Formats: sequence, C-alpha cells, structure tokens
Amino acid sequence: MKKVVLSTLNAKYIHTNLAIRCLKAYIQPHYDAELAEYTIKDPVLNIATDLFSKKPDVIGFSCYIWNIEETITVIQVLKKILPEVKIVLGGPEVTYDVPYWLDRLEGEVDFIVLGEGEETFKQLLDEIHGDENWSNVHGIAYLDNSKPVIKPQQNKIDLRNVPSPFRFEEDLPQLSKRVTYIETSRGCPFRCQFCLSSIEVGVRYFDREKVKEDIRFLMEHGAKTIKFVDRTFNISRSYAMEMFQFLIDEHLPGTVFQFEITADIMRPEVIEFLNQEAPPGLFRFEIGVQSTNDETNDLVMRKQNYKKLTRTVTMVKDGGKIDQHLDLIAGLPEEDYHSFRKTFNDVFELRPEELQLGFLKMLRGTGLRIRANDHQYIYMDHSPYEILGNNVLSFDDILRIKQVEDVLEKYWNDHRMDQTIEHLVTNCFETPFDFFQQFGSYWESRGWSRIGHQLEDLYKRLYEFLSTQGKHDMRVIEGLMKLDYLSNQKYKPRKPWWEIEMTKEDRSSVYQELLKSPQIAGEEFMILNLTEKEIYKHTLLETIVSPDGGNQYVLAYYEPADGRSSLFLFDRQCIPH
Repeated sequence: MKKVVLSTLNAKYIHTNLAIRCLKAYIQPHYDAELAEYTIKDPVLNIATDLFSKKPDVIGFSCYIWNIEETITVIQVLKKILPEVKIVLGGPEVTYDVPYWLDRLEGEVDFIVLGEGEETFKQLLDEIHGDENWSNVHGIAYLDNSKPVIKPQQNKIDLRNVPSPFRFEEDLPQLSKRVTYIETSRGCPFRCQFCLSSIEVGVRYFDREKVKEDIRFLMEHGAKTIKFVDRTFNISRSYAMEMFQFLIDEHLPGTVFQFEITADIMRPEVIEFLNQEAPPGLFRFEIGVQSTNDETNDLVMRKQNYKKLTRTVTMVKDGGKIDQHLDLIAGLPEEDYHSFRKTFNDVFELRPEELQLGFLKMLRGTGLRIRANDHQYIYMDHSPYEILGNNVLSFDDILRIKQVEDVLEKYWNDHRMDQTIEHLVTNCFETPFDFFQQFGSYWESRGWSRIGHQLEDLYKRLYEFLSTQGKHDMRVIEGLMKLDYLSNQKYKPRKPWWEIEMTKEDRSSVYQELLKSPQIAGEEFMILNLTEKEIYKHTLLETIVSPDGGNQYVLAYYEPADGRSSLFLFDRQCIPH
C-alpha cells in the first residue's frame, strides 16, 4: 500500500485545515492518509525535511491565496529530494485558471484536483494504485506530453452521506488550543463578483443530526472555538434557528461559535430570540458589508439592503450578547477615496466590536478579475493578487487607506481605549475616518509602522499625535486615556505611561481621608472595606479632568486574586486640603 500524506501550510498555528481532514475521512478505510500541517512562517527546508521523513508516495497539498507561493517553494525542494513522489494540488487557489498552473508547475506537480475533492481524490488514488488510467478520474487536470488535459467534475457528492472529519485520534489533544472549522453546507446563493463562492451555484446541506453529533463530540473533547465556514449560515431561517437552539441548549462553558451571516436577510424575531436566549459570548457574527455605495454593489452583483443590515446590527448590539465583526473592502468598482470614506463612516456609526478593513484581491476565476479591464484594474501578478489601483482609486489613495487600517486595528479592534476613541471620533474630529486617517498618516510619518509597540507606547503615541494638533483639550483627553489604561490593566501597573503629578504626601492624605470616610468614593468602594495595608498595596490613585471640566480623583483597585480592576471616581473637593 502506497503511503499517502495530506498537507497544508496554515496562516497561523492555531488554524486547522478542514479540507485535508475531509479527504482523509472520505478515503478511509481503503487508504490511510497521514495529516501534516505547517504554517507559512515555518522554514521551507524544515517542512520539506519533515515530509521527506514520512517517506510518502503521494502528497496532497491544500492550496489557498495565503499559502500558494510558500507551498510551491516546498514542492520544488521535494521534487529534488523525492523525485518519485506524486504531488497533487487541490483547493480554491488552483481550481481556477488551470492552464496557468499546469504551465507554471510543469515537472513539479503531477495532478490538480478541481473543486470538491473527496470523490476525485479517491478515484485518483485508485488509479495510482492500479492501472494509472487517468481518463477514469473526473475532476482532475494534468499534463500529457506537455499538453494540458482538463477533465471536469461530474456529479457533486451527496453531503448527507460523507463521513465525519473530526474523529481522528491525533487531533484530540490539540482541540482546546486551536480553532476548529466546521461546515454544515456548501455553496452560496449570492453572485458577488469578487468572491469565489459565487462560482458554485446552489446550496447543499450536510445531515443535521450528524453535524450535531460532531459538535457534541468536539465539545466533549475540549474544542473551545468552533468556526462555521458556511458562506451564509442564515440563508435558511428554519435551519439557522434549529442550530442556534441546539447550540444554546447543549453548549459547554467556555465554547464560542462563530458564523458568517448575511445581516439584511435576518428576521427581527430571530435576533429577539438570540437576545433573550443566547448566553453572552456564546456566538460571534461575521458580517460582510464591503461597501455602502449602491452603484458599487450593483456593479459587483451584490444585493444588499443597507437599511435592514443596519437594523440587524443595531438590534444585535443592543442585545449585548453577541460580538460582531464587520468587513469592508477598499477598491471595489467606482468606489473612490471619498466614497470609501463615506462607506467607512456609515459602518463605523454602528460601532461594531471589530471593523475589518481589507483590500480587494483579484481572485482567479472571479467575474471581477475576468472583467478587470472594464475598471482599469492593476494588481499583483502573484497571490494575494491585491489591487494597486483602478480608474477611480490611485495607488496613493490605497496607501492612505492602508494607514487607516494600521491604526484602526490597534486602537479600535483591540479595544485598548474605547472611551478615549469614542470621545475623539465624536467630539474632536469631523468624522471617525478623518481621525483614523490623520492619525494613521502621522503614525506612518514617524516610522512607527516599522517597529513593535508595548501597550504604554500606544498611549504615548496617541498623546503625541493629539498634542501636535494644538486644537484639543488635552486635559480631558488625558483623563479619558488614564481611565482606559487603568481599567484595562490586569494587576496594578508599576509604571504608568504618563508623568505622575501627585506627590507621595498628597496621595497619602487622600488615602487617609478614604480610610476615615470611604463613602466619599461611593457605596461599591465602601463594600470592599479595605484596610490601610490593602489600599496602599492594591490601589493606584490619580487626578483627571472629566469631559465636563470637573477635577476628579480616580482610584483603581486591583483584586489580588485575579487582578481584575475596579475604578472609583470622586470629585477632588470631597477631600479637604
């Protein structure tokens, strides 16, 4: 029996590859494949050496835009040290533009599996072990005497009957440490021209009860983060409701489920159900908004009712149970810099927990790439095929938007200073986009995008930027920054980022007053009933100016057992001087 290895290079160690597990499950018991996962950061020779040590006869690689170039480099080494090994590629990156891949990889890759791979890979292994009559295999491409042979897939497999990809012994020890990906359907009902999912027409479902059994199994064996890869999880309301109810009823503590949902088709009664029944933190929604420009959405065949989308996002946010991750794409047709600024501000108005700013990638096989000349797109030749400009968006515009992306990630998505950022985008800058753009440009001009950052650095850099503008009340801003810093610390900070203004004597006199009259700091502080030793050891006292101009003390108390912070604010005039 020939040795089969199924491999991929993940973007990060915590990721797992669902595709190679589906293949392994499907070809059993006829063939037993070994799984071999690496990351794109691993040295090429280390990967090749490890694969060489497994003595494979066949290696299948799962290929995506984030790993294709690194995978090719590995293959080039493997073909030198294992010249007889059969190399098979599959995955969305190599399924389209097949003649290009056959030509580029001649002599390095033996077969490319097109699209859905389970049945095709099984047939291919049968022929590798048998008569090597490749005409018996549907859904592959290869070279025959340097001429391309492309054999289209025939029927799709019946997803209701496929075996589970989650029962492998070697995966169980890692479940709690990594993200587990699961699919309950394949295909997408929409036709967005920038997305590969638009190419596969129709939606097919896996067996619901088997999916539930898999989820039970994963949770029982320690899985903590389970991410559904369905392109539109809520396309069937009855199906989504059934799965939501199941997950609410049977989830184990500490488990998080993440879904890609289409927000404008989500009914209010579904959200009301989730707001009432779902435990906080159990679900996380990823919502692709991409653009709020109607002309742009029409040009990419994207049907989106932004008013209904806003209703959904707002209802979910008001419920306080589910974090939302909203996606934007810069560079879509006819979305110039000013239009994108409006899109950004429209979506930021919803205050999602995370706002992902991405740049259009001209994926092979998509309608937008095929018609790239219609909008004068220029883009990278190799993956990730990111755009460099089009007829309305220059490369200079793209660089400016990338500056926004850099500080948005650090200062909004990481939630290091929510009160401060809310104050700045609401009261100090014309729009949220203008704050992130101006700060991002300053960040770039200071060379900060090329160096690392401690938490204290992020505070100092924002303070420096705002100070140079000379038009903000820095006393109020510094007060909010202190509050954010103190509330986000785990355990009492030894050296805060600001210059300490209070003397030891001033601090000691305030502490003594609090010990005599703890009600000054409020009822919750009184309940703590701190001793003199505890107040000196586990609290930090600072002065701030509140947004209404009042002079206040802030007392941060850090619980010794877990480091959790509690902040108490009281007016300075409450303390006799």
